[in-house]
Amino acid sequence: QVQLVESGGGLVQAGGSLRLSCAASGRTFSNYAMGWFRQAPGKEREFVAATNKNGGMTHYSDSVKGRFTISRDNAKSTVYLQMNSLKPEDTAVYACAAGPVPLATRPLSYNYWGQGTQVTVSS
Repeated sequence: QVQLVESGGGLVQAGGSLRLSCAASGRTFSNYAMGWFRQAPGKEREFVAATNKNGGMTHYSDSVKGRFTISRDNAKSTVYLQMNSLKPEDTAVYACAAGPVPLATRPLSYNYWGQGTQVTVSS
C-alpha cells in the first residue's frame, strides 16, 4: 500500500507562485508513476501534470503548460508541483496520485490518492 500526503497549499495573489509537495510512504516510491489533479467546486476533476517513475518524462495539461513544473525526488519519496504565474482559475483542491501507467491523464489509471490541499488565487 501507498500513503500520500500533500502540503504547501495556501492563498496567493494572481501572478504569484506556490510549490506543492506530496510525500509518500509504504511501498517503494520509485515503482510508481505520479500525477497531479485538481478539482474546483462544481467542476470535474481535471488532469494537471504527470511524470514517470524516474522523473525523466513529464506531461502537462494545456491550461498549465509553461507555468507549472512537476518533478520528483525518489530519495525523499516526494513529488513536487511548482506553480508560477498563478491565475484565479487555478483555484482548486490539488491532489497527488500514484499508479502503474506513465503519464496517464485519467483518474482511473491511478491506484492511490492523497487527501488534497487547497490552493486559492486571488485577483
